[in-house]
Amino acid sequence: MFELVFPFFLLVFFLLASIIIWRVKARRYISSESVASAYDAWTQDKLLERLWGEHIHLGFYPATEKNIDFRKAKVQFVHELVKWSGLDKLPKGSTILDVGCGIGGSSRILAKYYGFSVTGITISPAQVKRARELTPSGLNCSFQVMDALDLKFEDGSFDAIWSVEAGAHMNDKIRFADEILRILRPGGYLALADWNSRDLIANPPSFFEKLVLKQLLEQWVHPNFISINEFGNILRTNKNSAGRVISENWNSYTNPSWYDSIIEGIRRPFAILSLGPKAIIKSIREIPTILLMNWAFRKGLMEFGVYKCRG
Repeated sequence: MFELVFPFFLLVFFLLASIIIWRVKARRYISSESVASAYDAWTQDKLLERLWGEHIHLGFYPATEKNIDFRKAKVQFVHELVKWSGLDKLPKGSTILDVGCGIGGSSRILAKYYGFSVTGITISPAQVKRARELTPSGLNCSFQVMDALDLKFEDGSFDAIWSVEAGAHMNDKIRFADEILRILRPGGYLALADWNSRDLIANPPSFFEKLVLKQLLEQWVHPNFISINEFGNILRTNKNSAGRVISENWNSYTNPSWYDSIIEGIRRPFAILSLGPKAIIKSIREIPTILLMNWAFRKGLMEFGVYKCRG
């Protein structure tokens, strides 16, 4: 009975939230500039940083551990992806490109704990500014504004490519794969994580699922979602990967992040209240999308894909 009632409840909640809150113009993907504008706004209002710390991405929750702190889970995610992808085998001083670096949380971990020389890129000027402010002098990190679909680096420039939850904002997934693999040196490492849908051709979405996907695309500036297998095949067929690509679904490890991202507002109410009334409205606005994300990932409509390869 719950399985039937919950989607209906969620649909009602979605409709009410649309009327009350989502009358604010949706964050639809129009171009790379719309992505930059959205992340500039999220960075400048400091709401996400106050609530979630230096990492916007999801956390890692091992099945054997309970009651993991939300922010610690985000840091744990970085270490788990490093270990799973094999980046920990690289020597200190190896050059890493962090594609979609946000405000530099992962870049700083890669530089501090693993001794890498990290270049972070994002399409958001506000994120670059904040990443530079948060990075201590002497840490081997640099940040610059750059479009991941038009990377300004020579072929084979980096020992490894790191990218977490950036690809969903790319309107051309093949071009995205071409660019990141082009600048990866032969024999280099790729560590990539992203939001994917299930295979929507083999398993078409229901009417309700189409509504959910529409909101997930339009509220957080996503042009489209593709499946783990589809993006994995794009990577495998690229001439620079030589087919050596492995992918997995980390839904079970990351799903608790969605509820925790809401609960964090209860744990740290001053983080919102200190930013004034507008922050409260902005916080409420995000809750319906987070709940829809949680439902979509829990039901398998969405999947959290991780990818690794040796170039």
